[in-house]
Amino acid sequence: MNYVHCKKLDQELPALDYQPFPGALGEKIQADISAQAWQLWLDHQTKLINEYRLDPLQDEAKKFLHAEMMAFLYHGKETNPPDFKQTK
Repeated sequence: MNYVHCKKLDQELPALDYQPFPGALGEKIQADISAQAWQLWLDHQTKLINEYRLDPLQDEAKKFLHAEMMAFLYHGKETNPPDFKQTK
């Protein structure tokens, strides 16, 4: 198992076993982000898609999700939809 110093969680954690995207972006995420942090992003992304009713195939939604992903993974910013209520 490979480990990475995760930029999101600031810990040495198991790395992703795959590049989540092709090219330089996928390489960067695989090198900087742990599998645990990536799963946190996937969960958050699902919330964004559902709450904003996004179509991930549309260019506008892709741009929005890319910006949110970079803010979430690298800048510690987690944006929730305005009326979102956590139900846990």
